[in-house]
Amino acid sequence: MKSVKINSIILVILTALFAACSPDLDLSPLGSQSVSTYYKTAADADAATIAMYGQLRNMYRDEILVTPNVVATDDGIPFLTGNADRVAMWRYGTVPTNTFVGNIWSNAYTAIQRSNIVIERVPAIPMDETTKKGYVGEARFLRALQYFTLAQFFGGVPLVTKETTSLEGVEVARSSVDEVYKLIESDLKEAETVLPKNYTGSNIGRATAGAAKGLLAKVYLTWAGKNASSPYWSQAAAKAKEVIDLGTYDLWANYADVFELKNRGGKESLFEVMYITDLAGNNFATGYAPRGAPIVPNGGSGIFRVSKSLFDSYPAADKRKPVTFLTSYINPTTKASVALSVEDTDPAKAVSFWKLADLTSTIGGNGGKSFSLLRFSDVLLIYAEALSEASNGPNAEAYTALNRVRNRAGLDPLSGLTRQQFKEAVLLERRLEFCFEGNRWFDLARTGRLVDAVKAETSFGRAPTVQPFHALLPIPQREIDANPALKQNEGY
Repeated sequence: MKSVKINSIILVILTALFAACSPDLDLSPLGSQSVSTYYKTAADADAATIAMYGQLRNMYRDEILVTPNVVATDDGIPFLTGNADRVAMWRYGTVPTNTFVGNIWSNAYTAIQRSNIVIERVPAIPMDETTKKGYVGEARFLRALQYFTLAQFFGGVPLVTKETTSLEGVEVARSSVDEVYKLIESDLKEAETVLPKNYTGSNIGRATAGAAKGLLAKVYLTWAGKNASSPYWSQAAAKAKEVIDLGTYDLWANYADVFELKNRGGKESLFEVMYITDLAGNNFATGYAPRGAPIVPNGGSGIFRVSKSLFDSYPAADKRKPVTFLTSYINPTTKASVALSVEDTDPAKAVSFWKLADLTSTIGGNGGKSFSLLRFSDVLLIYAEALSEASNGPNAEAYTALNRVRNRAGLDPLSGLTRQQFKEAVLLERRLEFCFEGNRWFDLARTGRLVDAVKAETSFGRAPTVQPFHALLPIPQREIDANPALKQNEGY
């Protein structure tokens, strides 16, 4: 019964999306209904709020945000016969016209426009005040999420905080990265005070107070950057501790349980993007299965493969490794066993990312497993890292948080580490726990480790031309051309 209730919110999202016209890439007005006849009732407010979540489905279902966080790191390798822009990101030949760069930008601002509509229009609707404040809180949470994504990829970006109702005045200059983070902080602080602790029934999957607190902890962690004396370390630790102390979240006993269809919206999830198998699904099975593999509908696409660097980073006892990767399969026709490799150049024999593959799907590109944006294990590792940095070294609480994640993975607890050793241990744990979940590039960039990590992963003739300025992507060229107020990032 729970799965049916979870699915219903996604169906409403889809209905709302199909009812609206497609937004363009320059923040032009959204919606096919006249504003004079819409945004008048509580039902209108609910539909507008749910429509915000629909944009997330498009952003995370395939490559828009996943690919840069895999192939531009040391975790994944694109097949050289595939998308040229994907290969360019891997080799660090990314240019402002790269389609991935443009898609990240345009999809984020589309989502921001939808949030701004709710923030501006819902307060004027006569309806229950608590519900109204909750809707605006959800909008602020989702706007903060998008600006956080933009800030991590591009640095300072234009801050658009009002609904765009005409093409006049859309040439907005970039704000500083600190100004962007201050808006994110403000949005999340307000959201955490008005959002509920949890939802039931068809509302499972909407943003909660815990999600706002958890995202703010991650924002503070990122804002601290490479500054060992940053005040944001202690703020990140404090906010993560608030989430832990809520008593709402916990780890599943088995790592595989995190990704089970039946556990969507479960105890480990602070916030996730939900899909419906064979109806409103994602491409995580068909897209990332070995090329041509007859184990998924339409055969595997083989978008990119697992790097040897990542594969070999898992200790032998790590229970996450067999859950995360597909290392062999049985051909359903011939019944022959097919062994996969991280070194074989044949795309049909490549080890694949597999923990998000929904094997119940019968339609290609329509898997139903969620894409997790924030899990409790993330909160624990944020707490461990931030607490150690704020305290000039790990204390008992920091070790407890880190070792809870390691214990589930079947690994021995750590102790007796220096501040730097503990930092390295947490970052390795993040790599193993969250690979293919959109974290690796952000972690490498925020800690100043991107260049060294990428240079160390040279398999398949990579020879990356990575430099320090690559910690940010270029501003899309079409945005520069359309908006004279925008300045390009250094190095591009």
